[in-house]
Amino acid sequence: MKQLFYLMTAVAFAAIAFSSCESKKGEKTAFDPKQMDLSVKPGVDFYEYVNGTWMKNTVIPDDKSRYGSFDILQEENNKILKSIFEKAASKTDAPKGSSWQKVGDFYASGMDTTAIEQLGVNPIQDNLNSIAAIANTSELQKEIALLHTIRVSPLFFVYAGQDDKQSDQIIVNLYQGGLGLPDRDYYLSPDPRSITIREGYQNHLAQVFKLLNQDEAQAALSADAVMQIESRLAKASMTRLERRDPNKTYNKVSLQEMQSIAPAFDWNAYFTNISIDVPSDFVIDNPAFFAEVSKMLTELPIDSWKTYLTWNLVNRFSPYLSASFVEQQFSFYGKVLSGSQTNKPRWERVAGSANMALGEAIGQVYVEENFPPQAKEKMVTLVANLKDAYRERIQNLIWMSEVTKQKAIDKLNAMNVKVGYPDKWTDYTNLEIDRDSYAANIKRSLAFSFRKNMDKLGKPVDRDEWFMNPQTVNAYYSPSMNEIVFPAGILQPPFFSLYADDAINYGGIGVVIGHEMTHGFDDQGRLYSKEGNLEEWWTPEDAEKFKALTQPLIDQYNAFIAIDSMHLDGNLTLGENIADYGGLTIAYHAFRKSLEGNNEPSPIDGFTANQRFFLSYGNIWRQVIRDEELMRRVKEDVHSPGRFRVNGALFNIPEFYQAFTIEPTEPLYIAPEKRATIW
Repeated sequence: MKQLFYLMTAVAFAAIAFSSCESKKGEKTAFDPKQMDLSVKPGVDFYEYVNGTWMKNTVIPDDKSRYGSFDILQEENNKILKSIFEKAASKTDAPKGSSWQKVGDFYASGMDTTAIEQLGVNPIQDNLNSIAAIANTSELQKEIALLHTIRVSPLFFVYAGQDDKQSDQIIVNLYQGGLGLPDRDYYLSPDPRSITIREGYQNHLAQVFKLLNQDEAQAALSADAVMQIESRLAKASMTRLERRDPNKTYNKVSLQEMQSIAPAFDWNAYFTNISIDVPSDFVIDNPAFFAEVSKMLTELPIDSWKTYLTWNLVNRFSPYLSASFVEQQFSFYGKVLSGSQTNKPRWERVAGSANMALGEAIGQVYVEENFPPQAKEKMVTLVANLKDAYRERIQNLIWMSEVTKQKAIDKLNAMNVKVGYPDKWTDYTNLEIDRDSYAANIKRSLAFSFRKNMDKLGKPVDRDEWFMNPQTVNAYYSPSMNEIVFPAGILQPPFFSLYADDAINYGGIGVVIGHEMTHGFDDQGRLYSKEGNLEEWWTPEDAEKFKALTQPLIDQYNAFIAIDSMHLDGNLTLGENIADYGGLTIAYHAFRKSLEGNNEPSPIDGFTANQRFFLSYGNIWRQVIRDEELMRRVKEDVHSPGRFRVNGALFNIPEFYQAFTIEPTEPLYIAPEKRATIW
């Protein structure tokens, strides 16, 4: 999978809304001091100090596992999105093939629950029949390939993406997968939470097979077969921490070498069956995993594999089938894994699917109606200021050699910036959408997405391509493209406002900009050159110094307790913690640099400009979260929970101590010699 570094865990669905920016009167407040808890001292718990009253007064909606700044912005955007979808669905006379027809018909098909119930599993019945007819290993492998072409991914994932060591080339990539649980450790860990998850998952598997008309005994046997296969795959999989090393996950092999690694799998036939030219070489992430897949193919019976493929297919399409499948999937993935009490409203789920299927068609409409040009202009200026500050910080580093400094500055100068929306939109001409079947629309859109990706092979890298829809509330850095991308969706309060003072904007979207820039120089991103190639461009001495300078962050975050006795993993979250620290550092100095030659801004709401900068940062990470979701994220997410993104990164910033007079006796105080000092 293409390696991207997100500001937060990638969200499945969001939309944009800038109608509130049309006048200052209608503008949402970027920072509201009434949401603070001034009874808490900043050095005791800055997160509570900034957000305490809001947290006390906020109840997590039943259909959510967490609720915070990102979620609220997404929720507000969804309301605007809903009206657009309903407008599109009402245009029954829209020209066939137009964006309005496709968006409207897609949404209408998803909202037609009567038709969905009548169809049952019919939209995937041909696939179920094909799996049931498998008689030998050759047919099994062909079916695996065919499922991959509709984005059902038994055993492993396949995609066409940049070659990490030749970033101007597109190459086939294969990487470990095939698990129904979100992390390998759920299958293997002996801790009580993992055991509970495994038991819940096994029951969920059995219930799904019952929905496919298996009796209780047969459903239990089917669940056992799936667990046996997935547990072996999990044991052979790299951990999330191991996968953070791009050198470990880059293994370029020839077709002959791959056939030697996994001899029981006919790789020539596989590539033919996914309708691409058989590549002479390609990249795999984990040779040991594919060796185990090959071994499993020779050891496990065909019937077990048929059961496993059936599960993969139904699990992928359950959200788009009849209510019994939707409810069963939510009962495990929503309730057991994340703690949500009720499923999201149907319109919201359908809108999310439409965004997945027709994201840029939707984004183009929203940008035209809701994204003001002045917002993009201001963002471009902010990014330029952040780049200037970063360049200056690099030049003044005392621990980095001159040769590495120059290469770092060259990489920063070469870093591309994308703001708002793409200059070239995705062409959906070949994607057929109608009102007859929601799941059939999904299947066609997944096949369209797969073919669009595979069609990149043999063509130049498209530097204009976006890997996030413009309506998304997020941002990312791509190491192989060496670019930072800020969709229109995030360019709203509390992150950004045309009417907020500079301190608020620099402490919000400014830190986001600095965060994404810093990903180019964190423990993973620094391994990529200015051209986006995976290569070592640091001197060995500088690399060792950098590693030593990041150790305080590892130690600090390892010490944080998220819930009960569950600690954060400072190694797993290191890249994001470096990016938070770097983003704060660069954004603060860019803010101060922007004030040079001007009078110091007057206090607002009783807070100085410097204080408002740090308050803004604390504000964007506020959230309330269910225990189940918190435990899940600590196990799976490379991002620290919001509380620790605030109480962690800030207490390494010297200027923060000055702004709020943090005392050495206060709990979060870190002695200067123990603070991270990198950028």
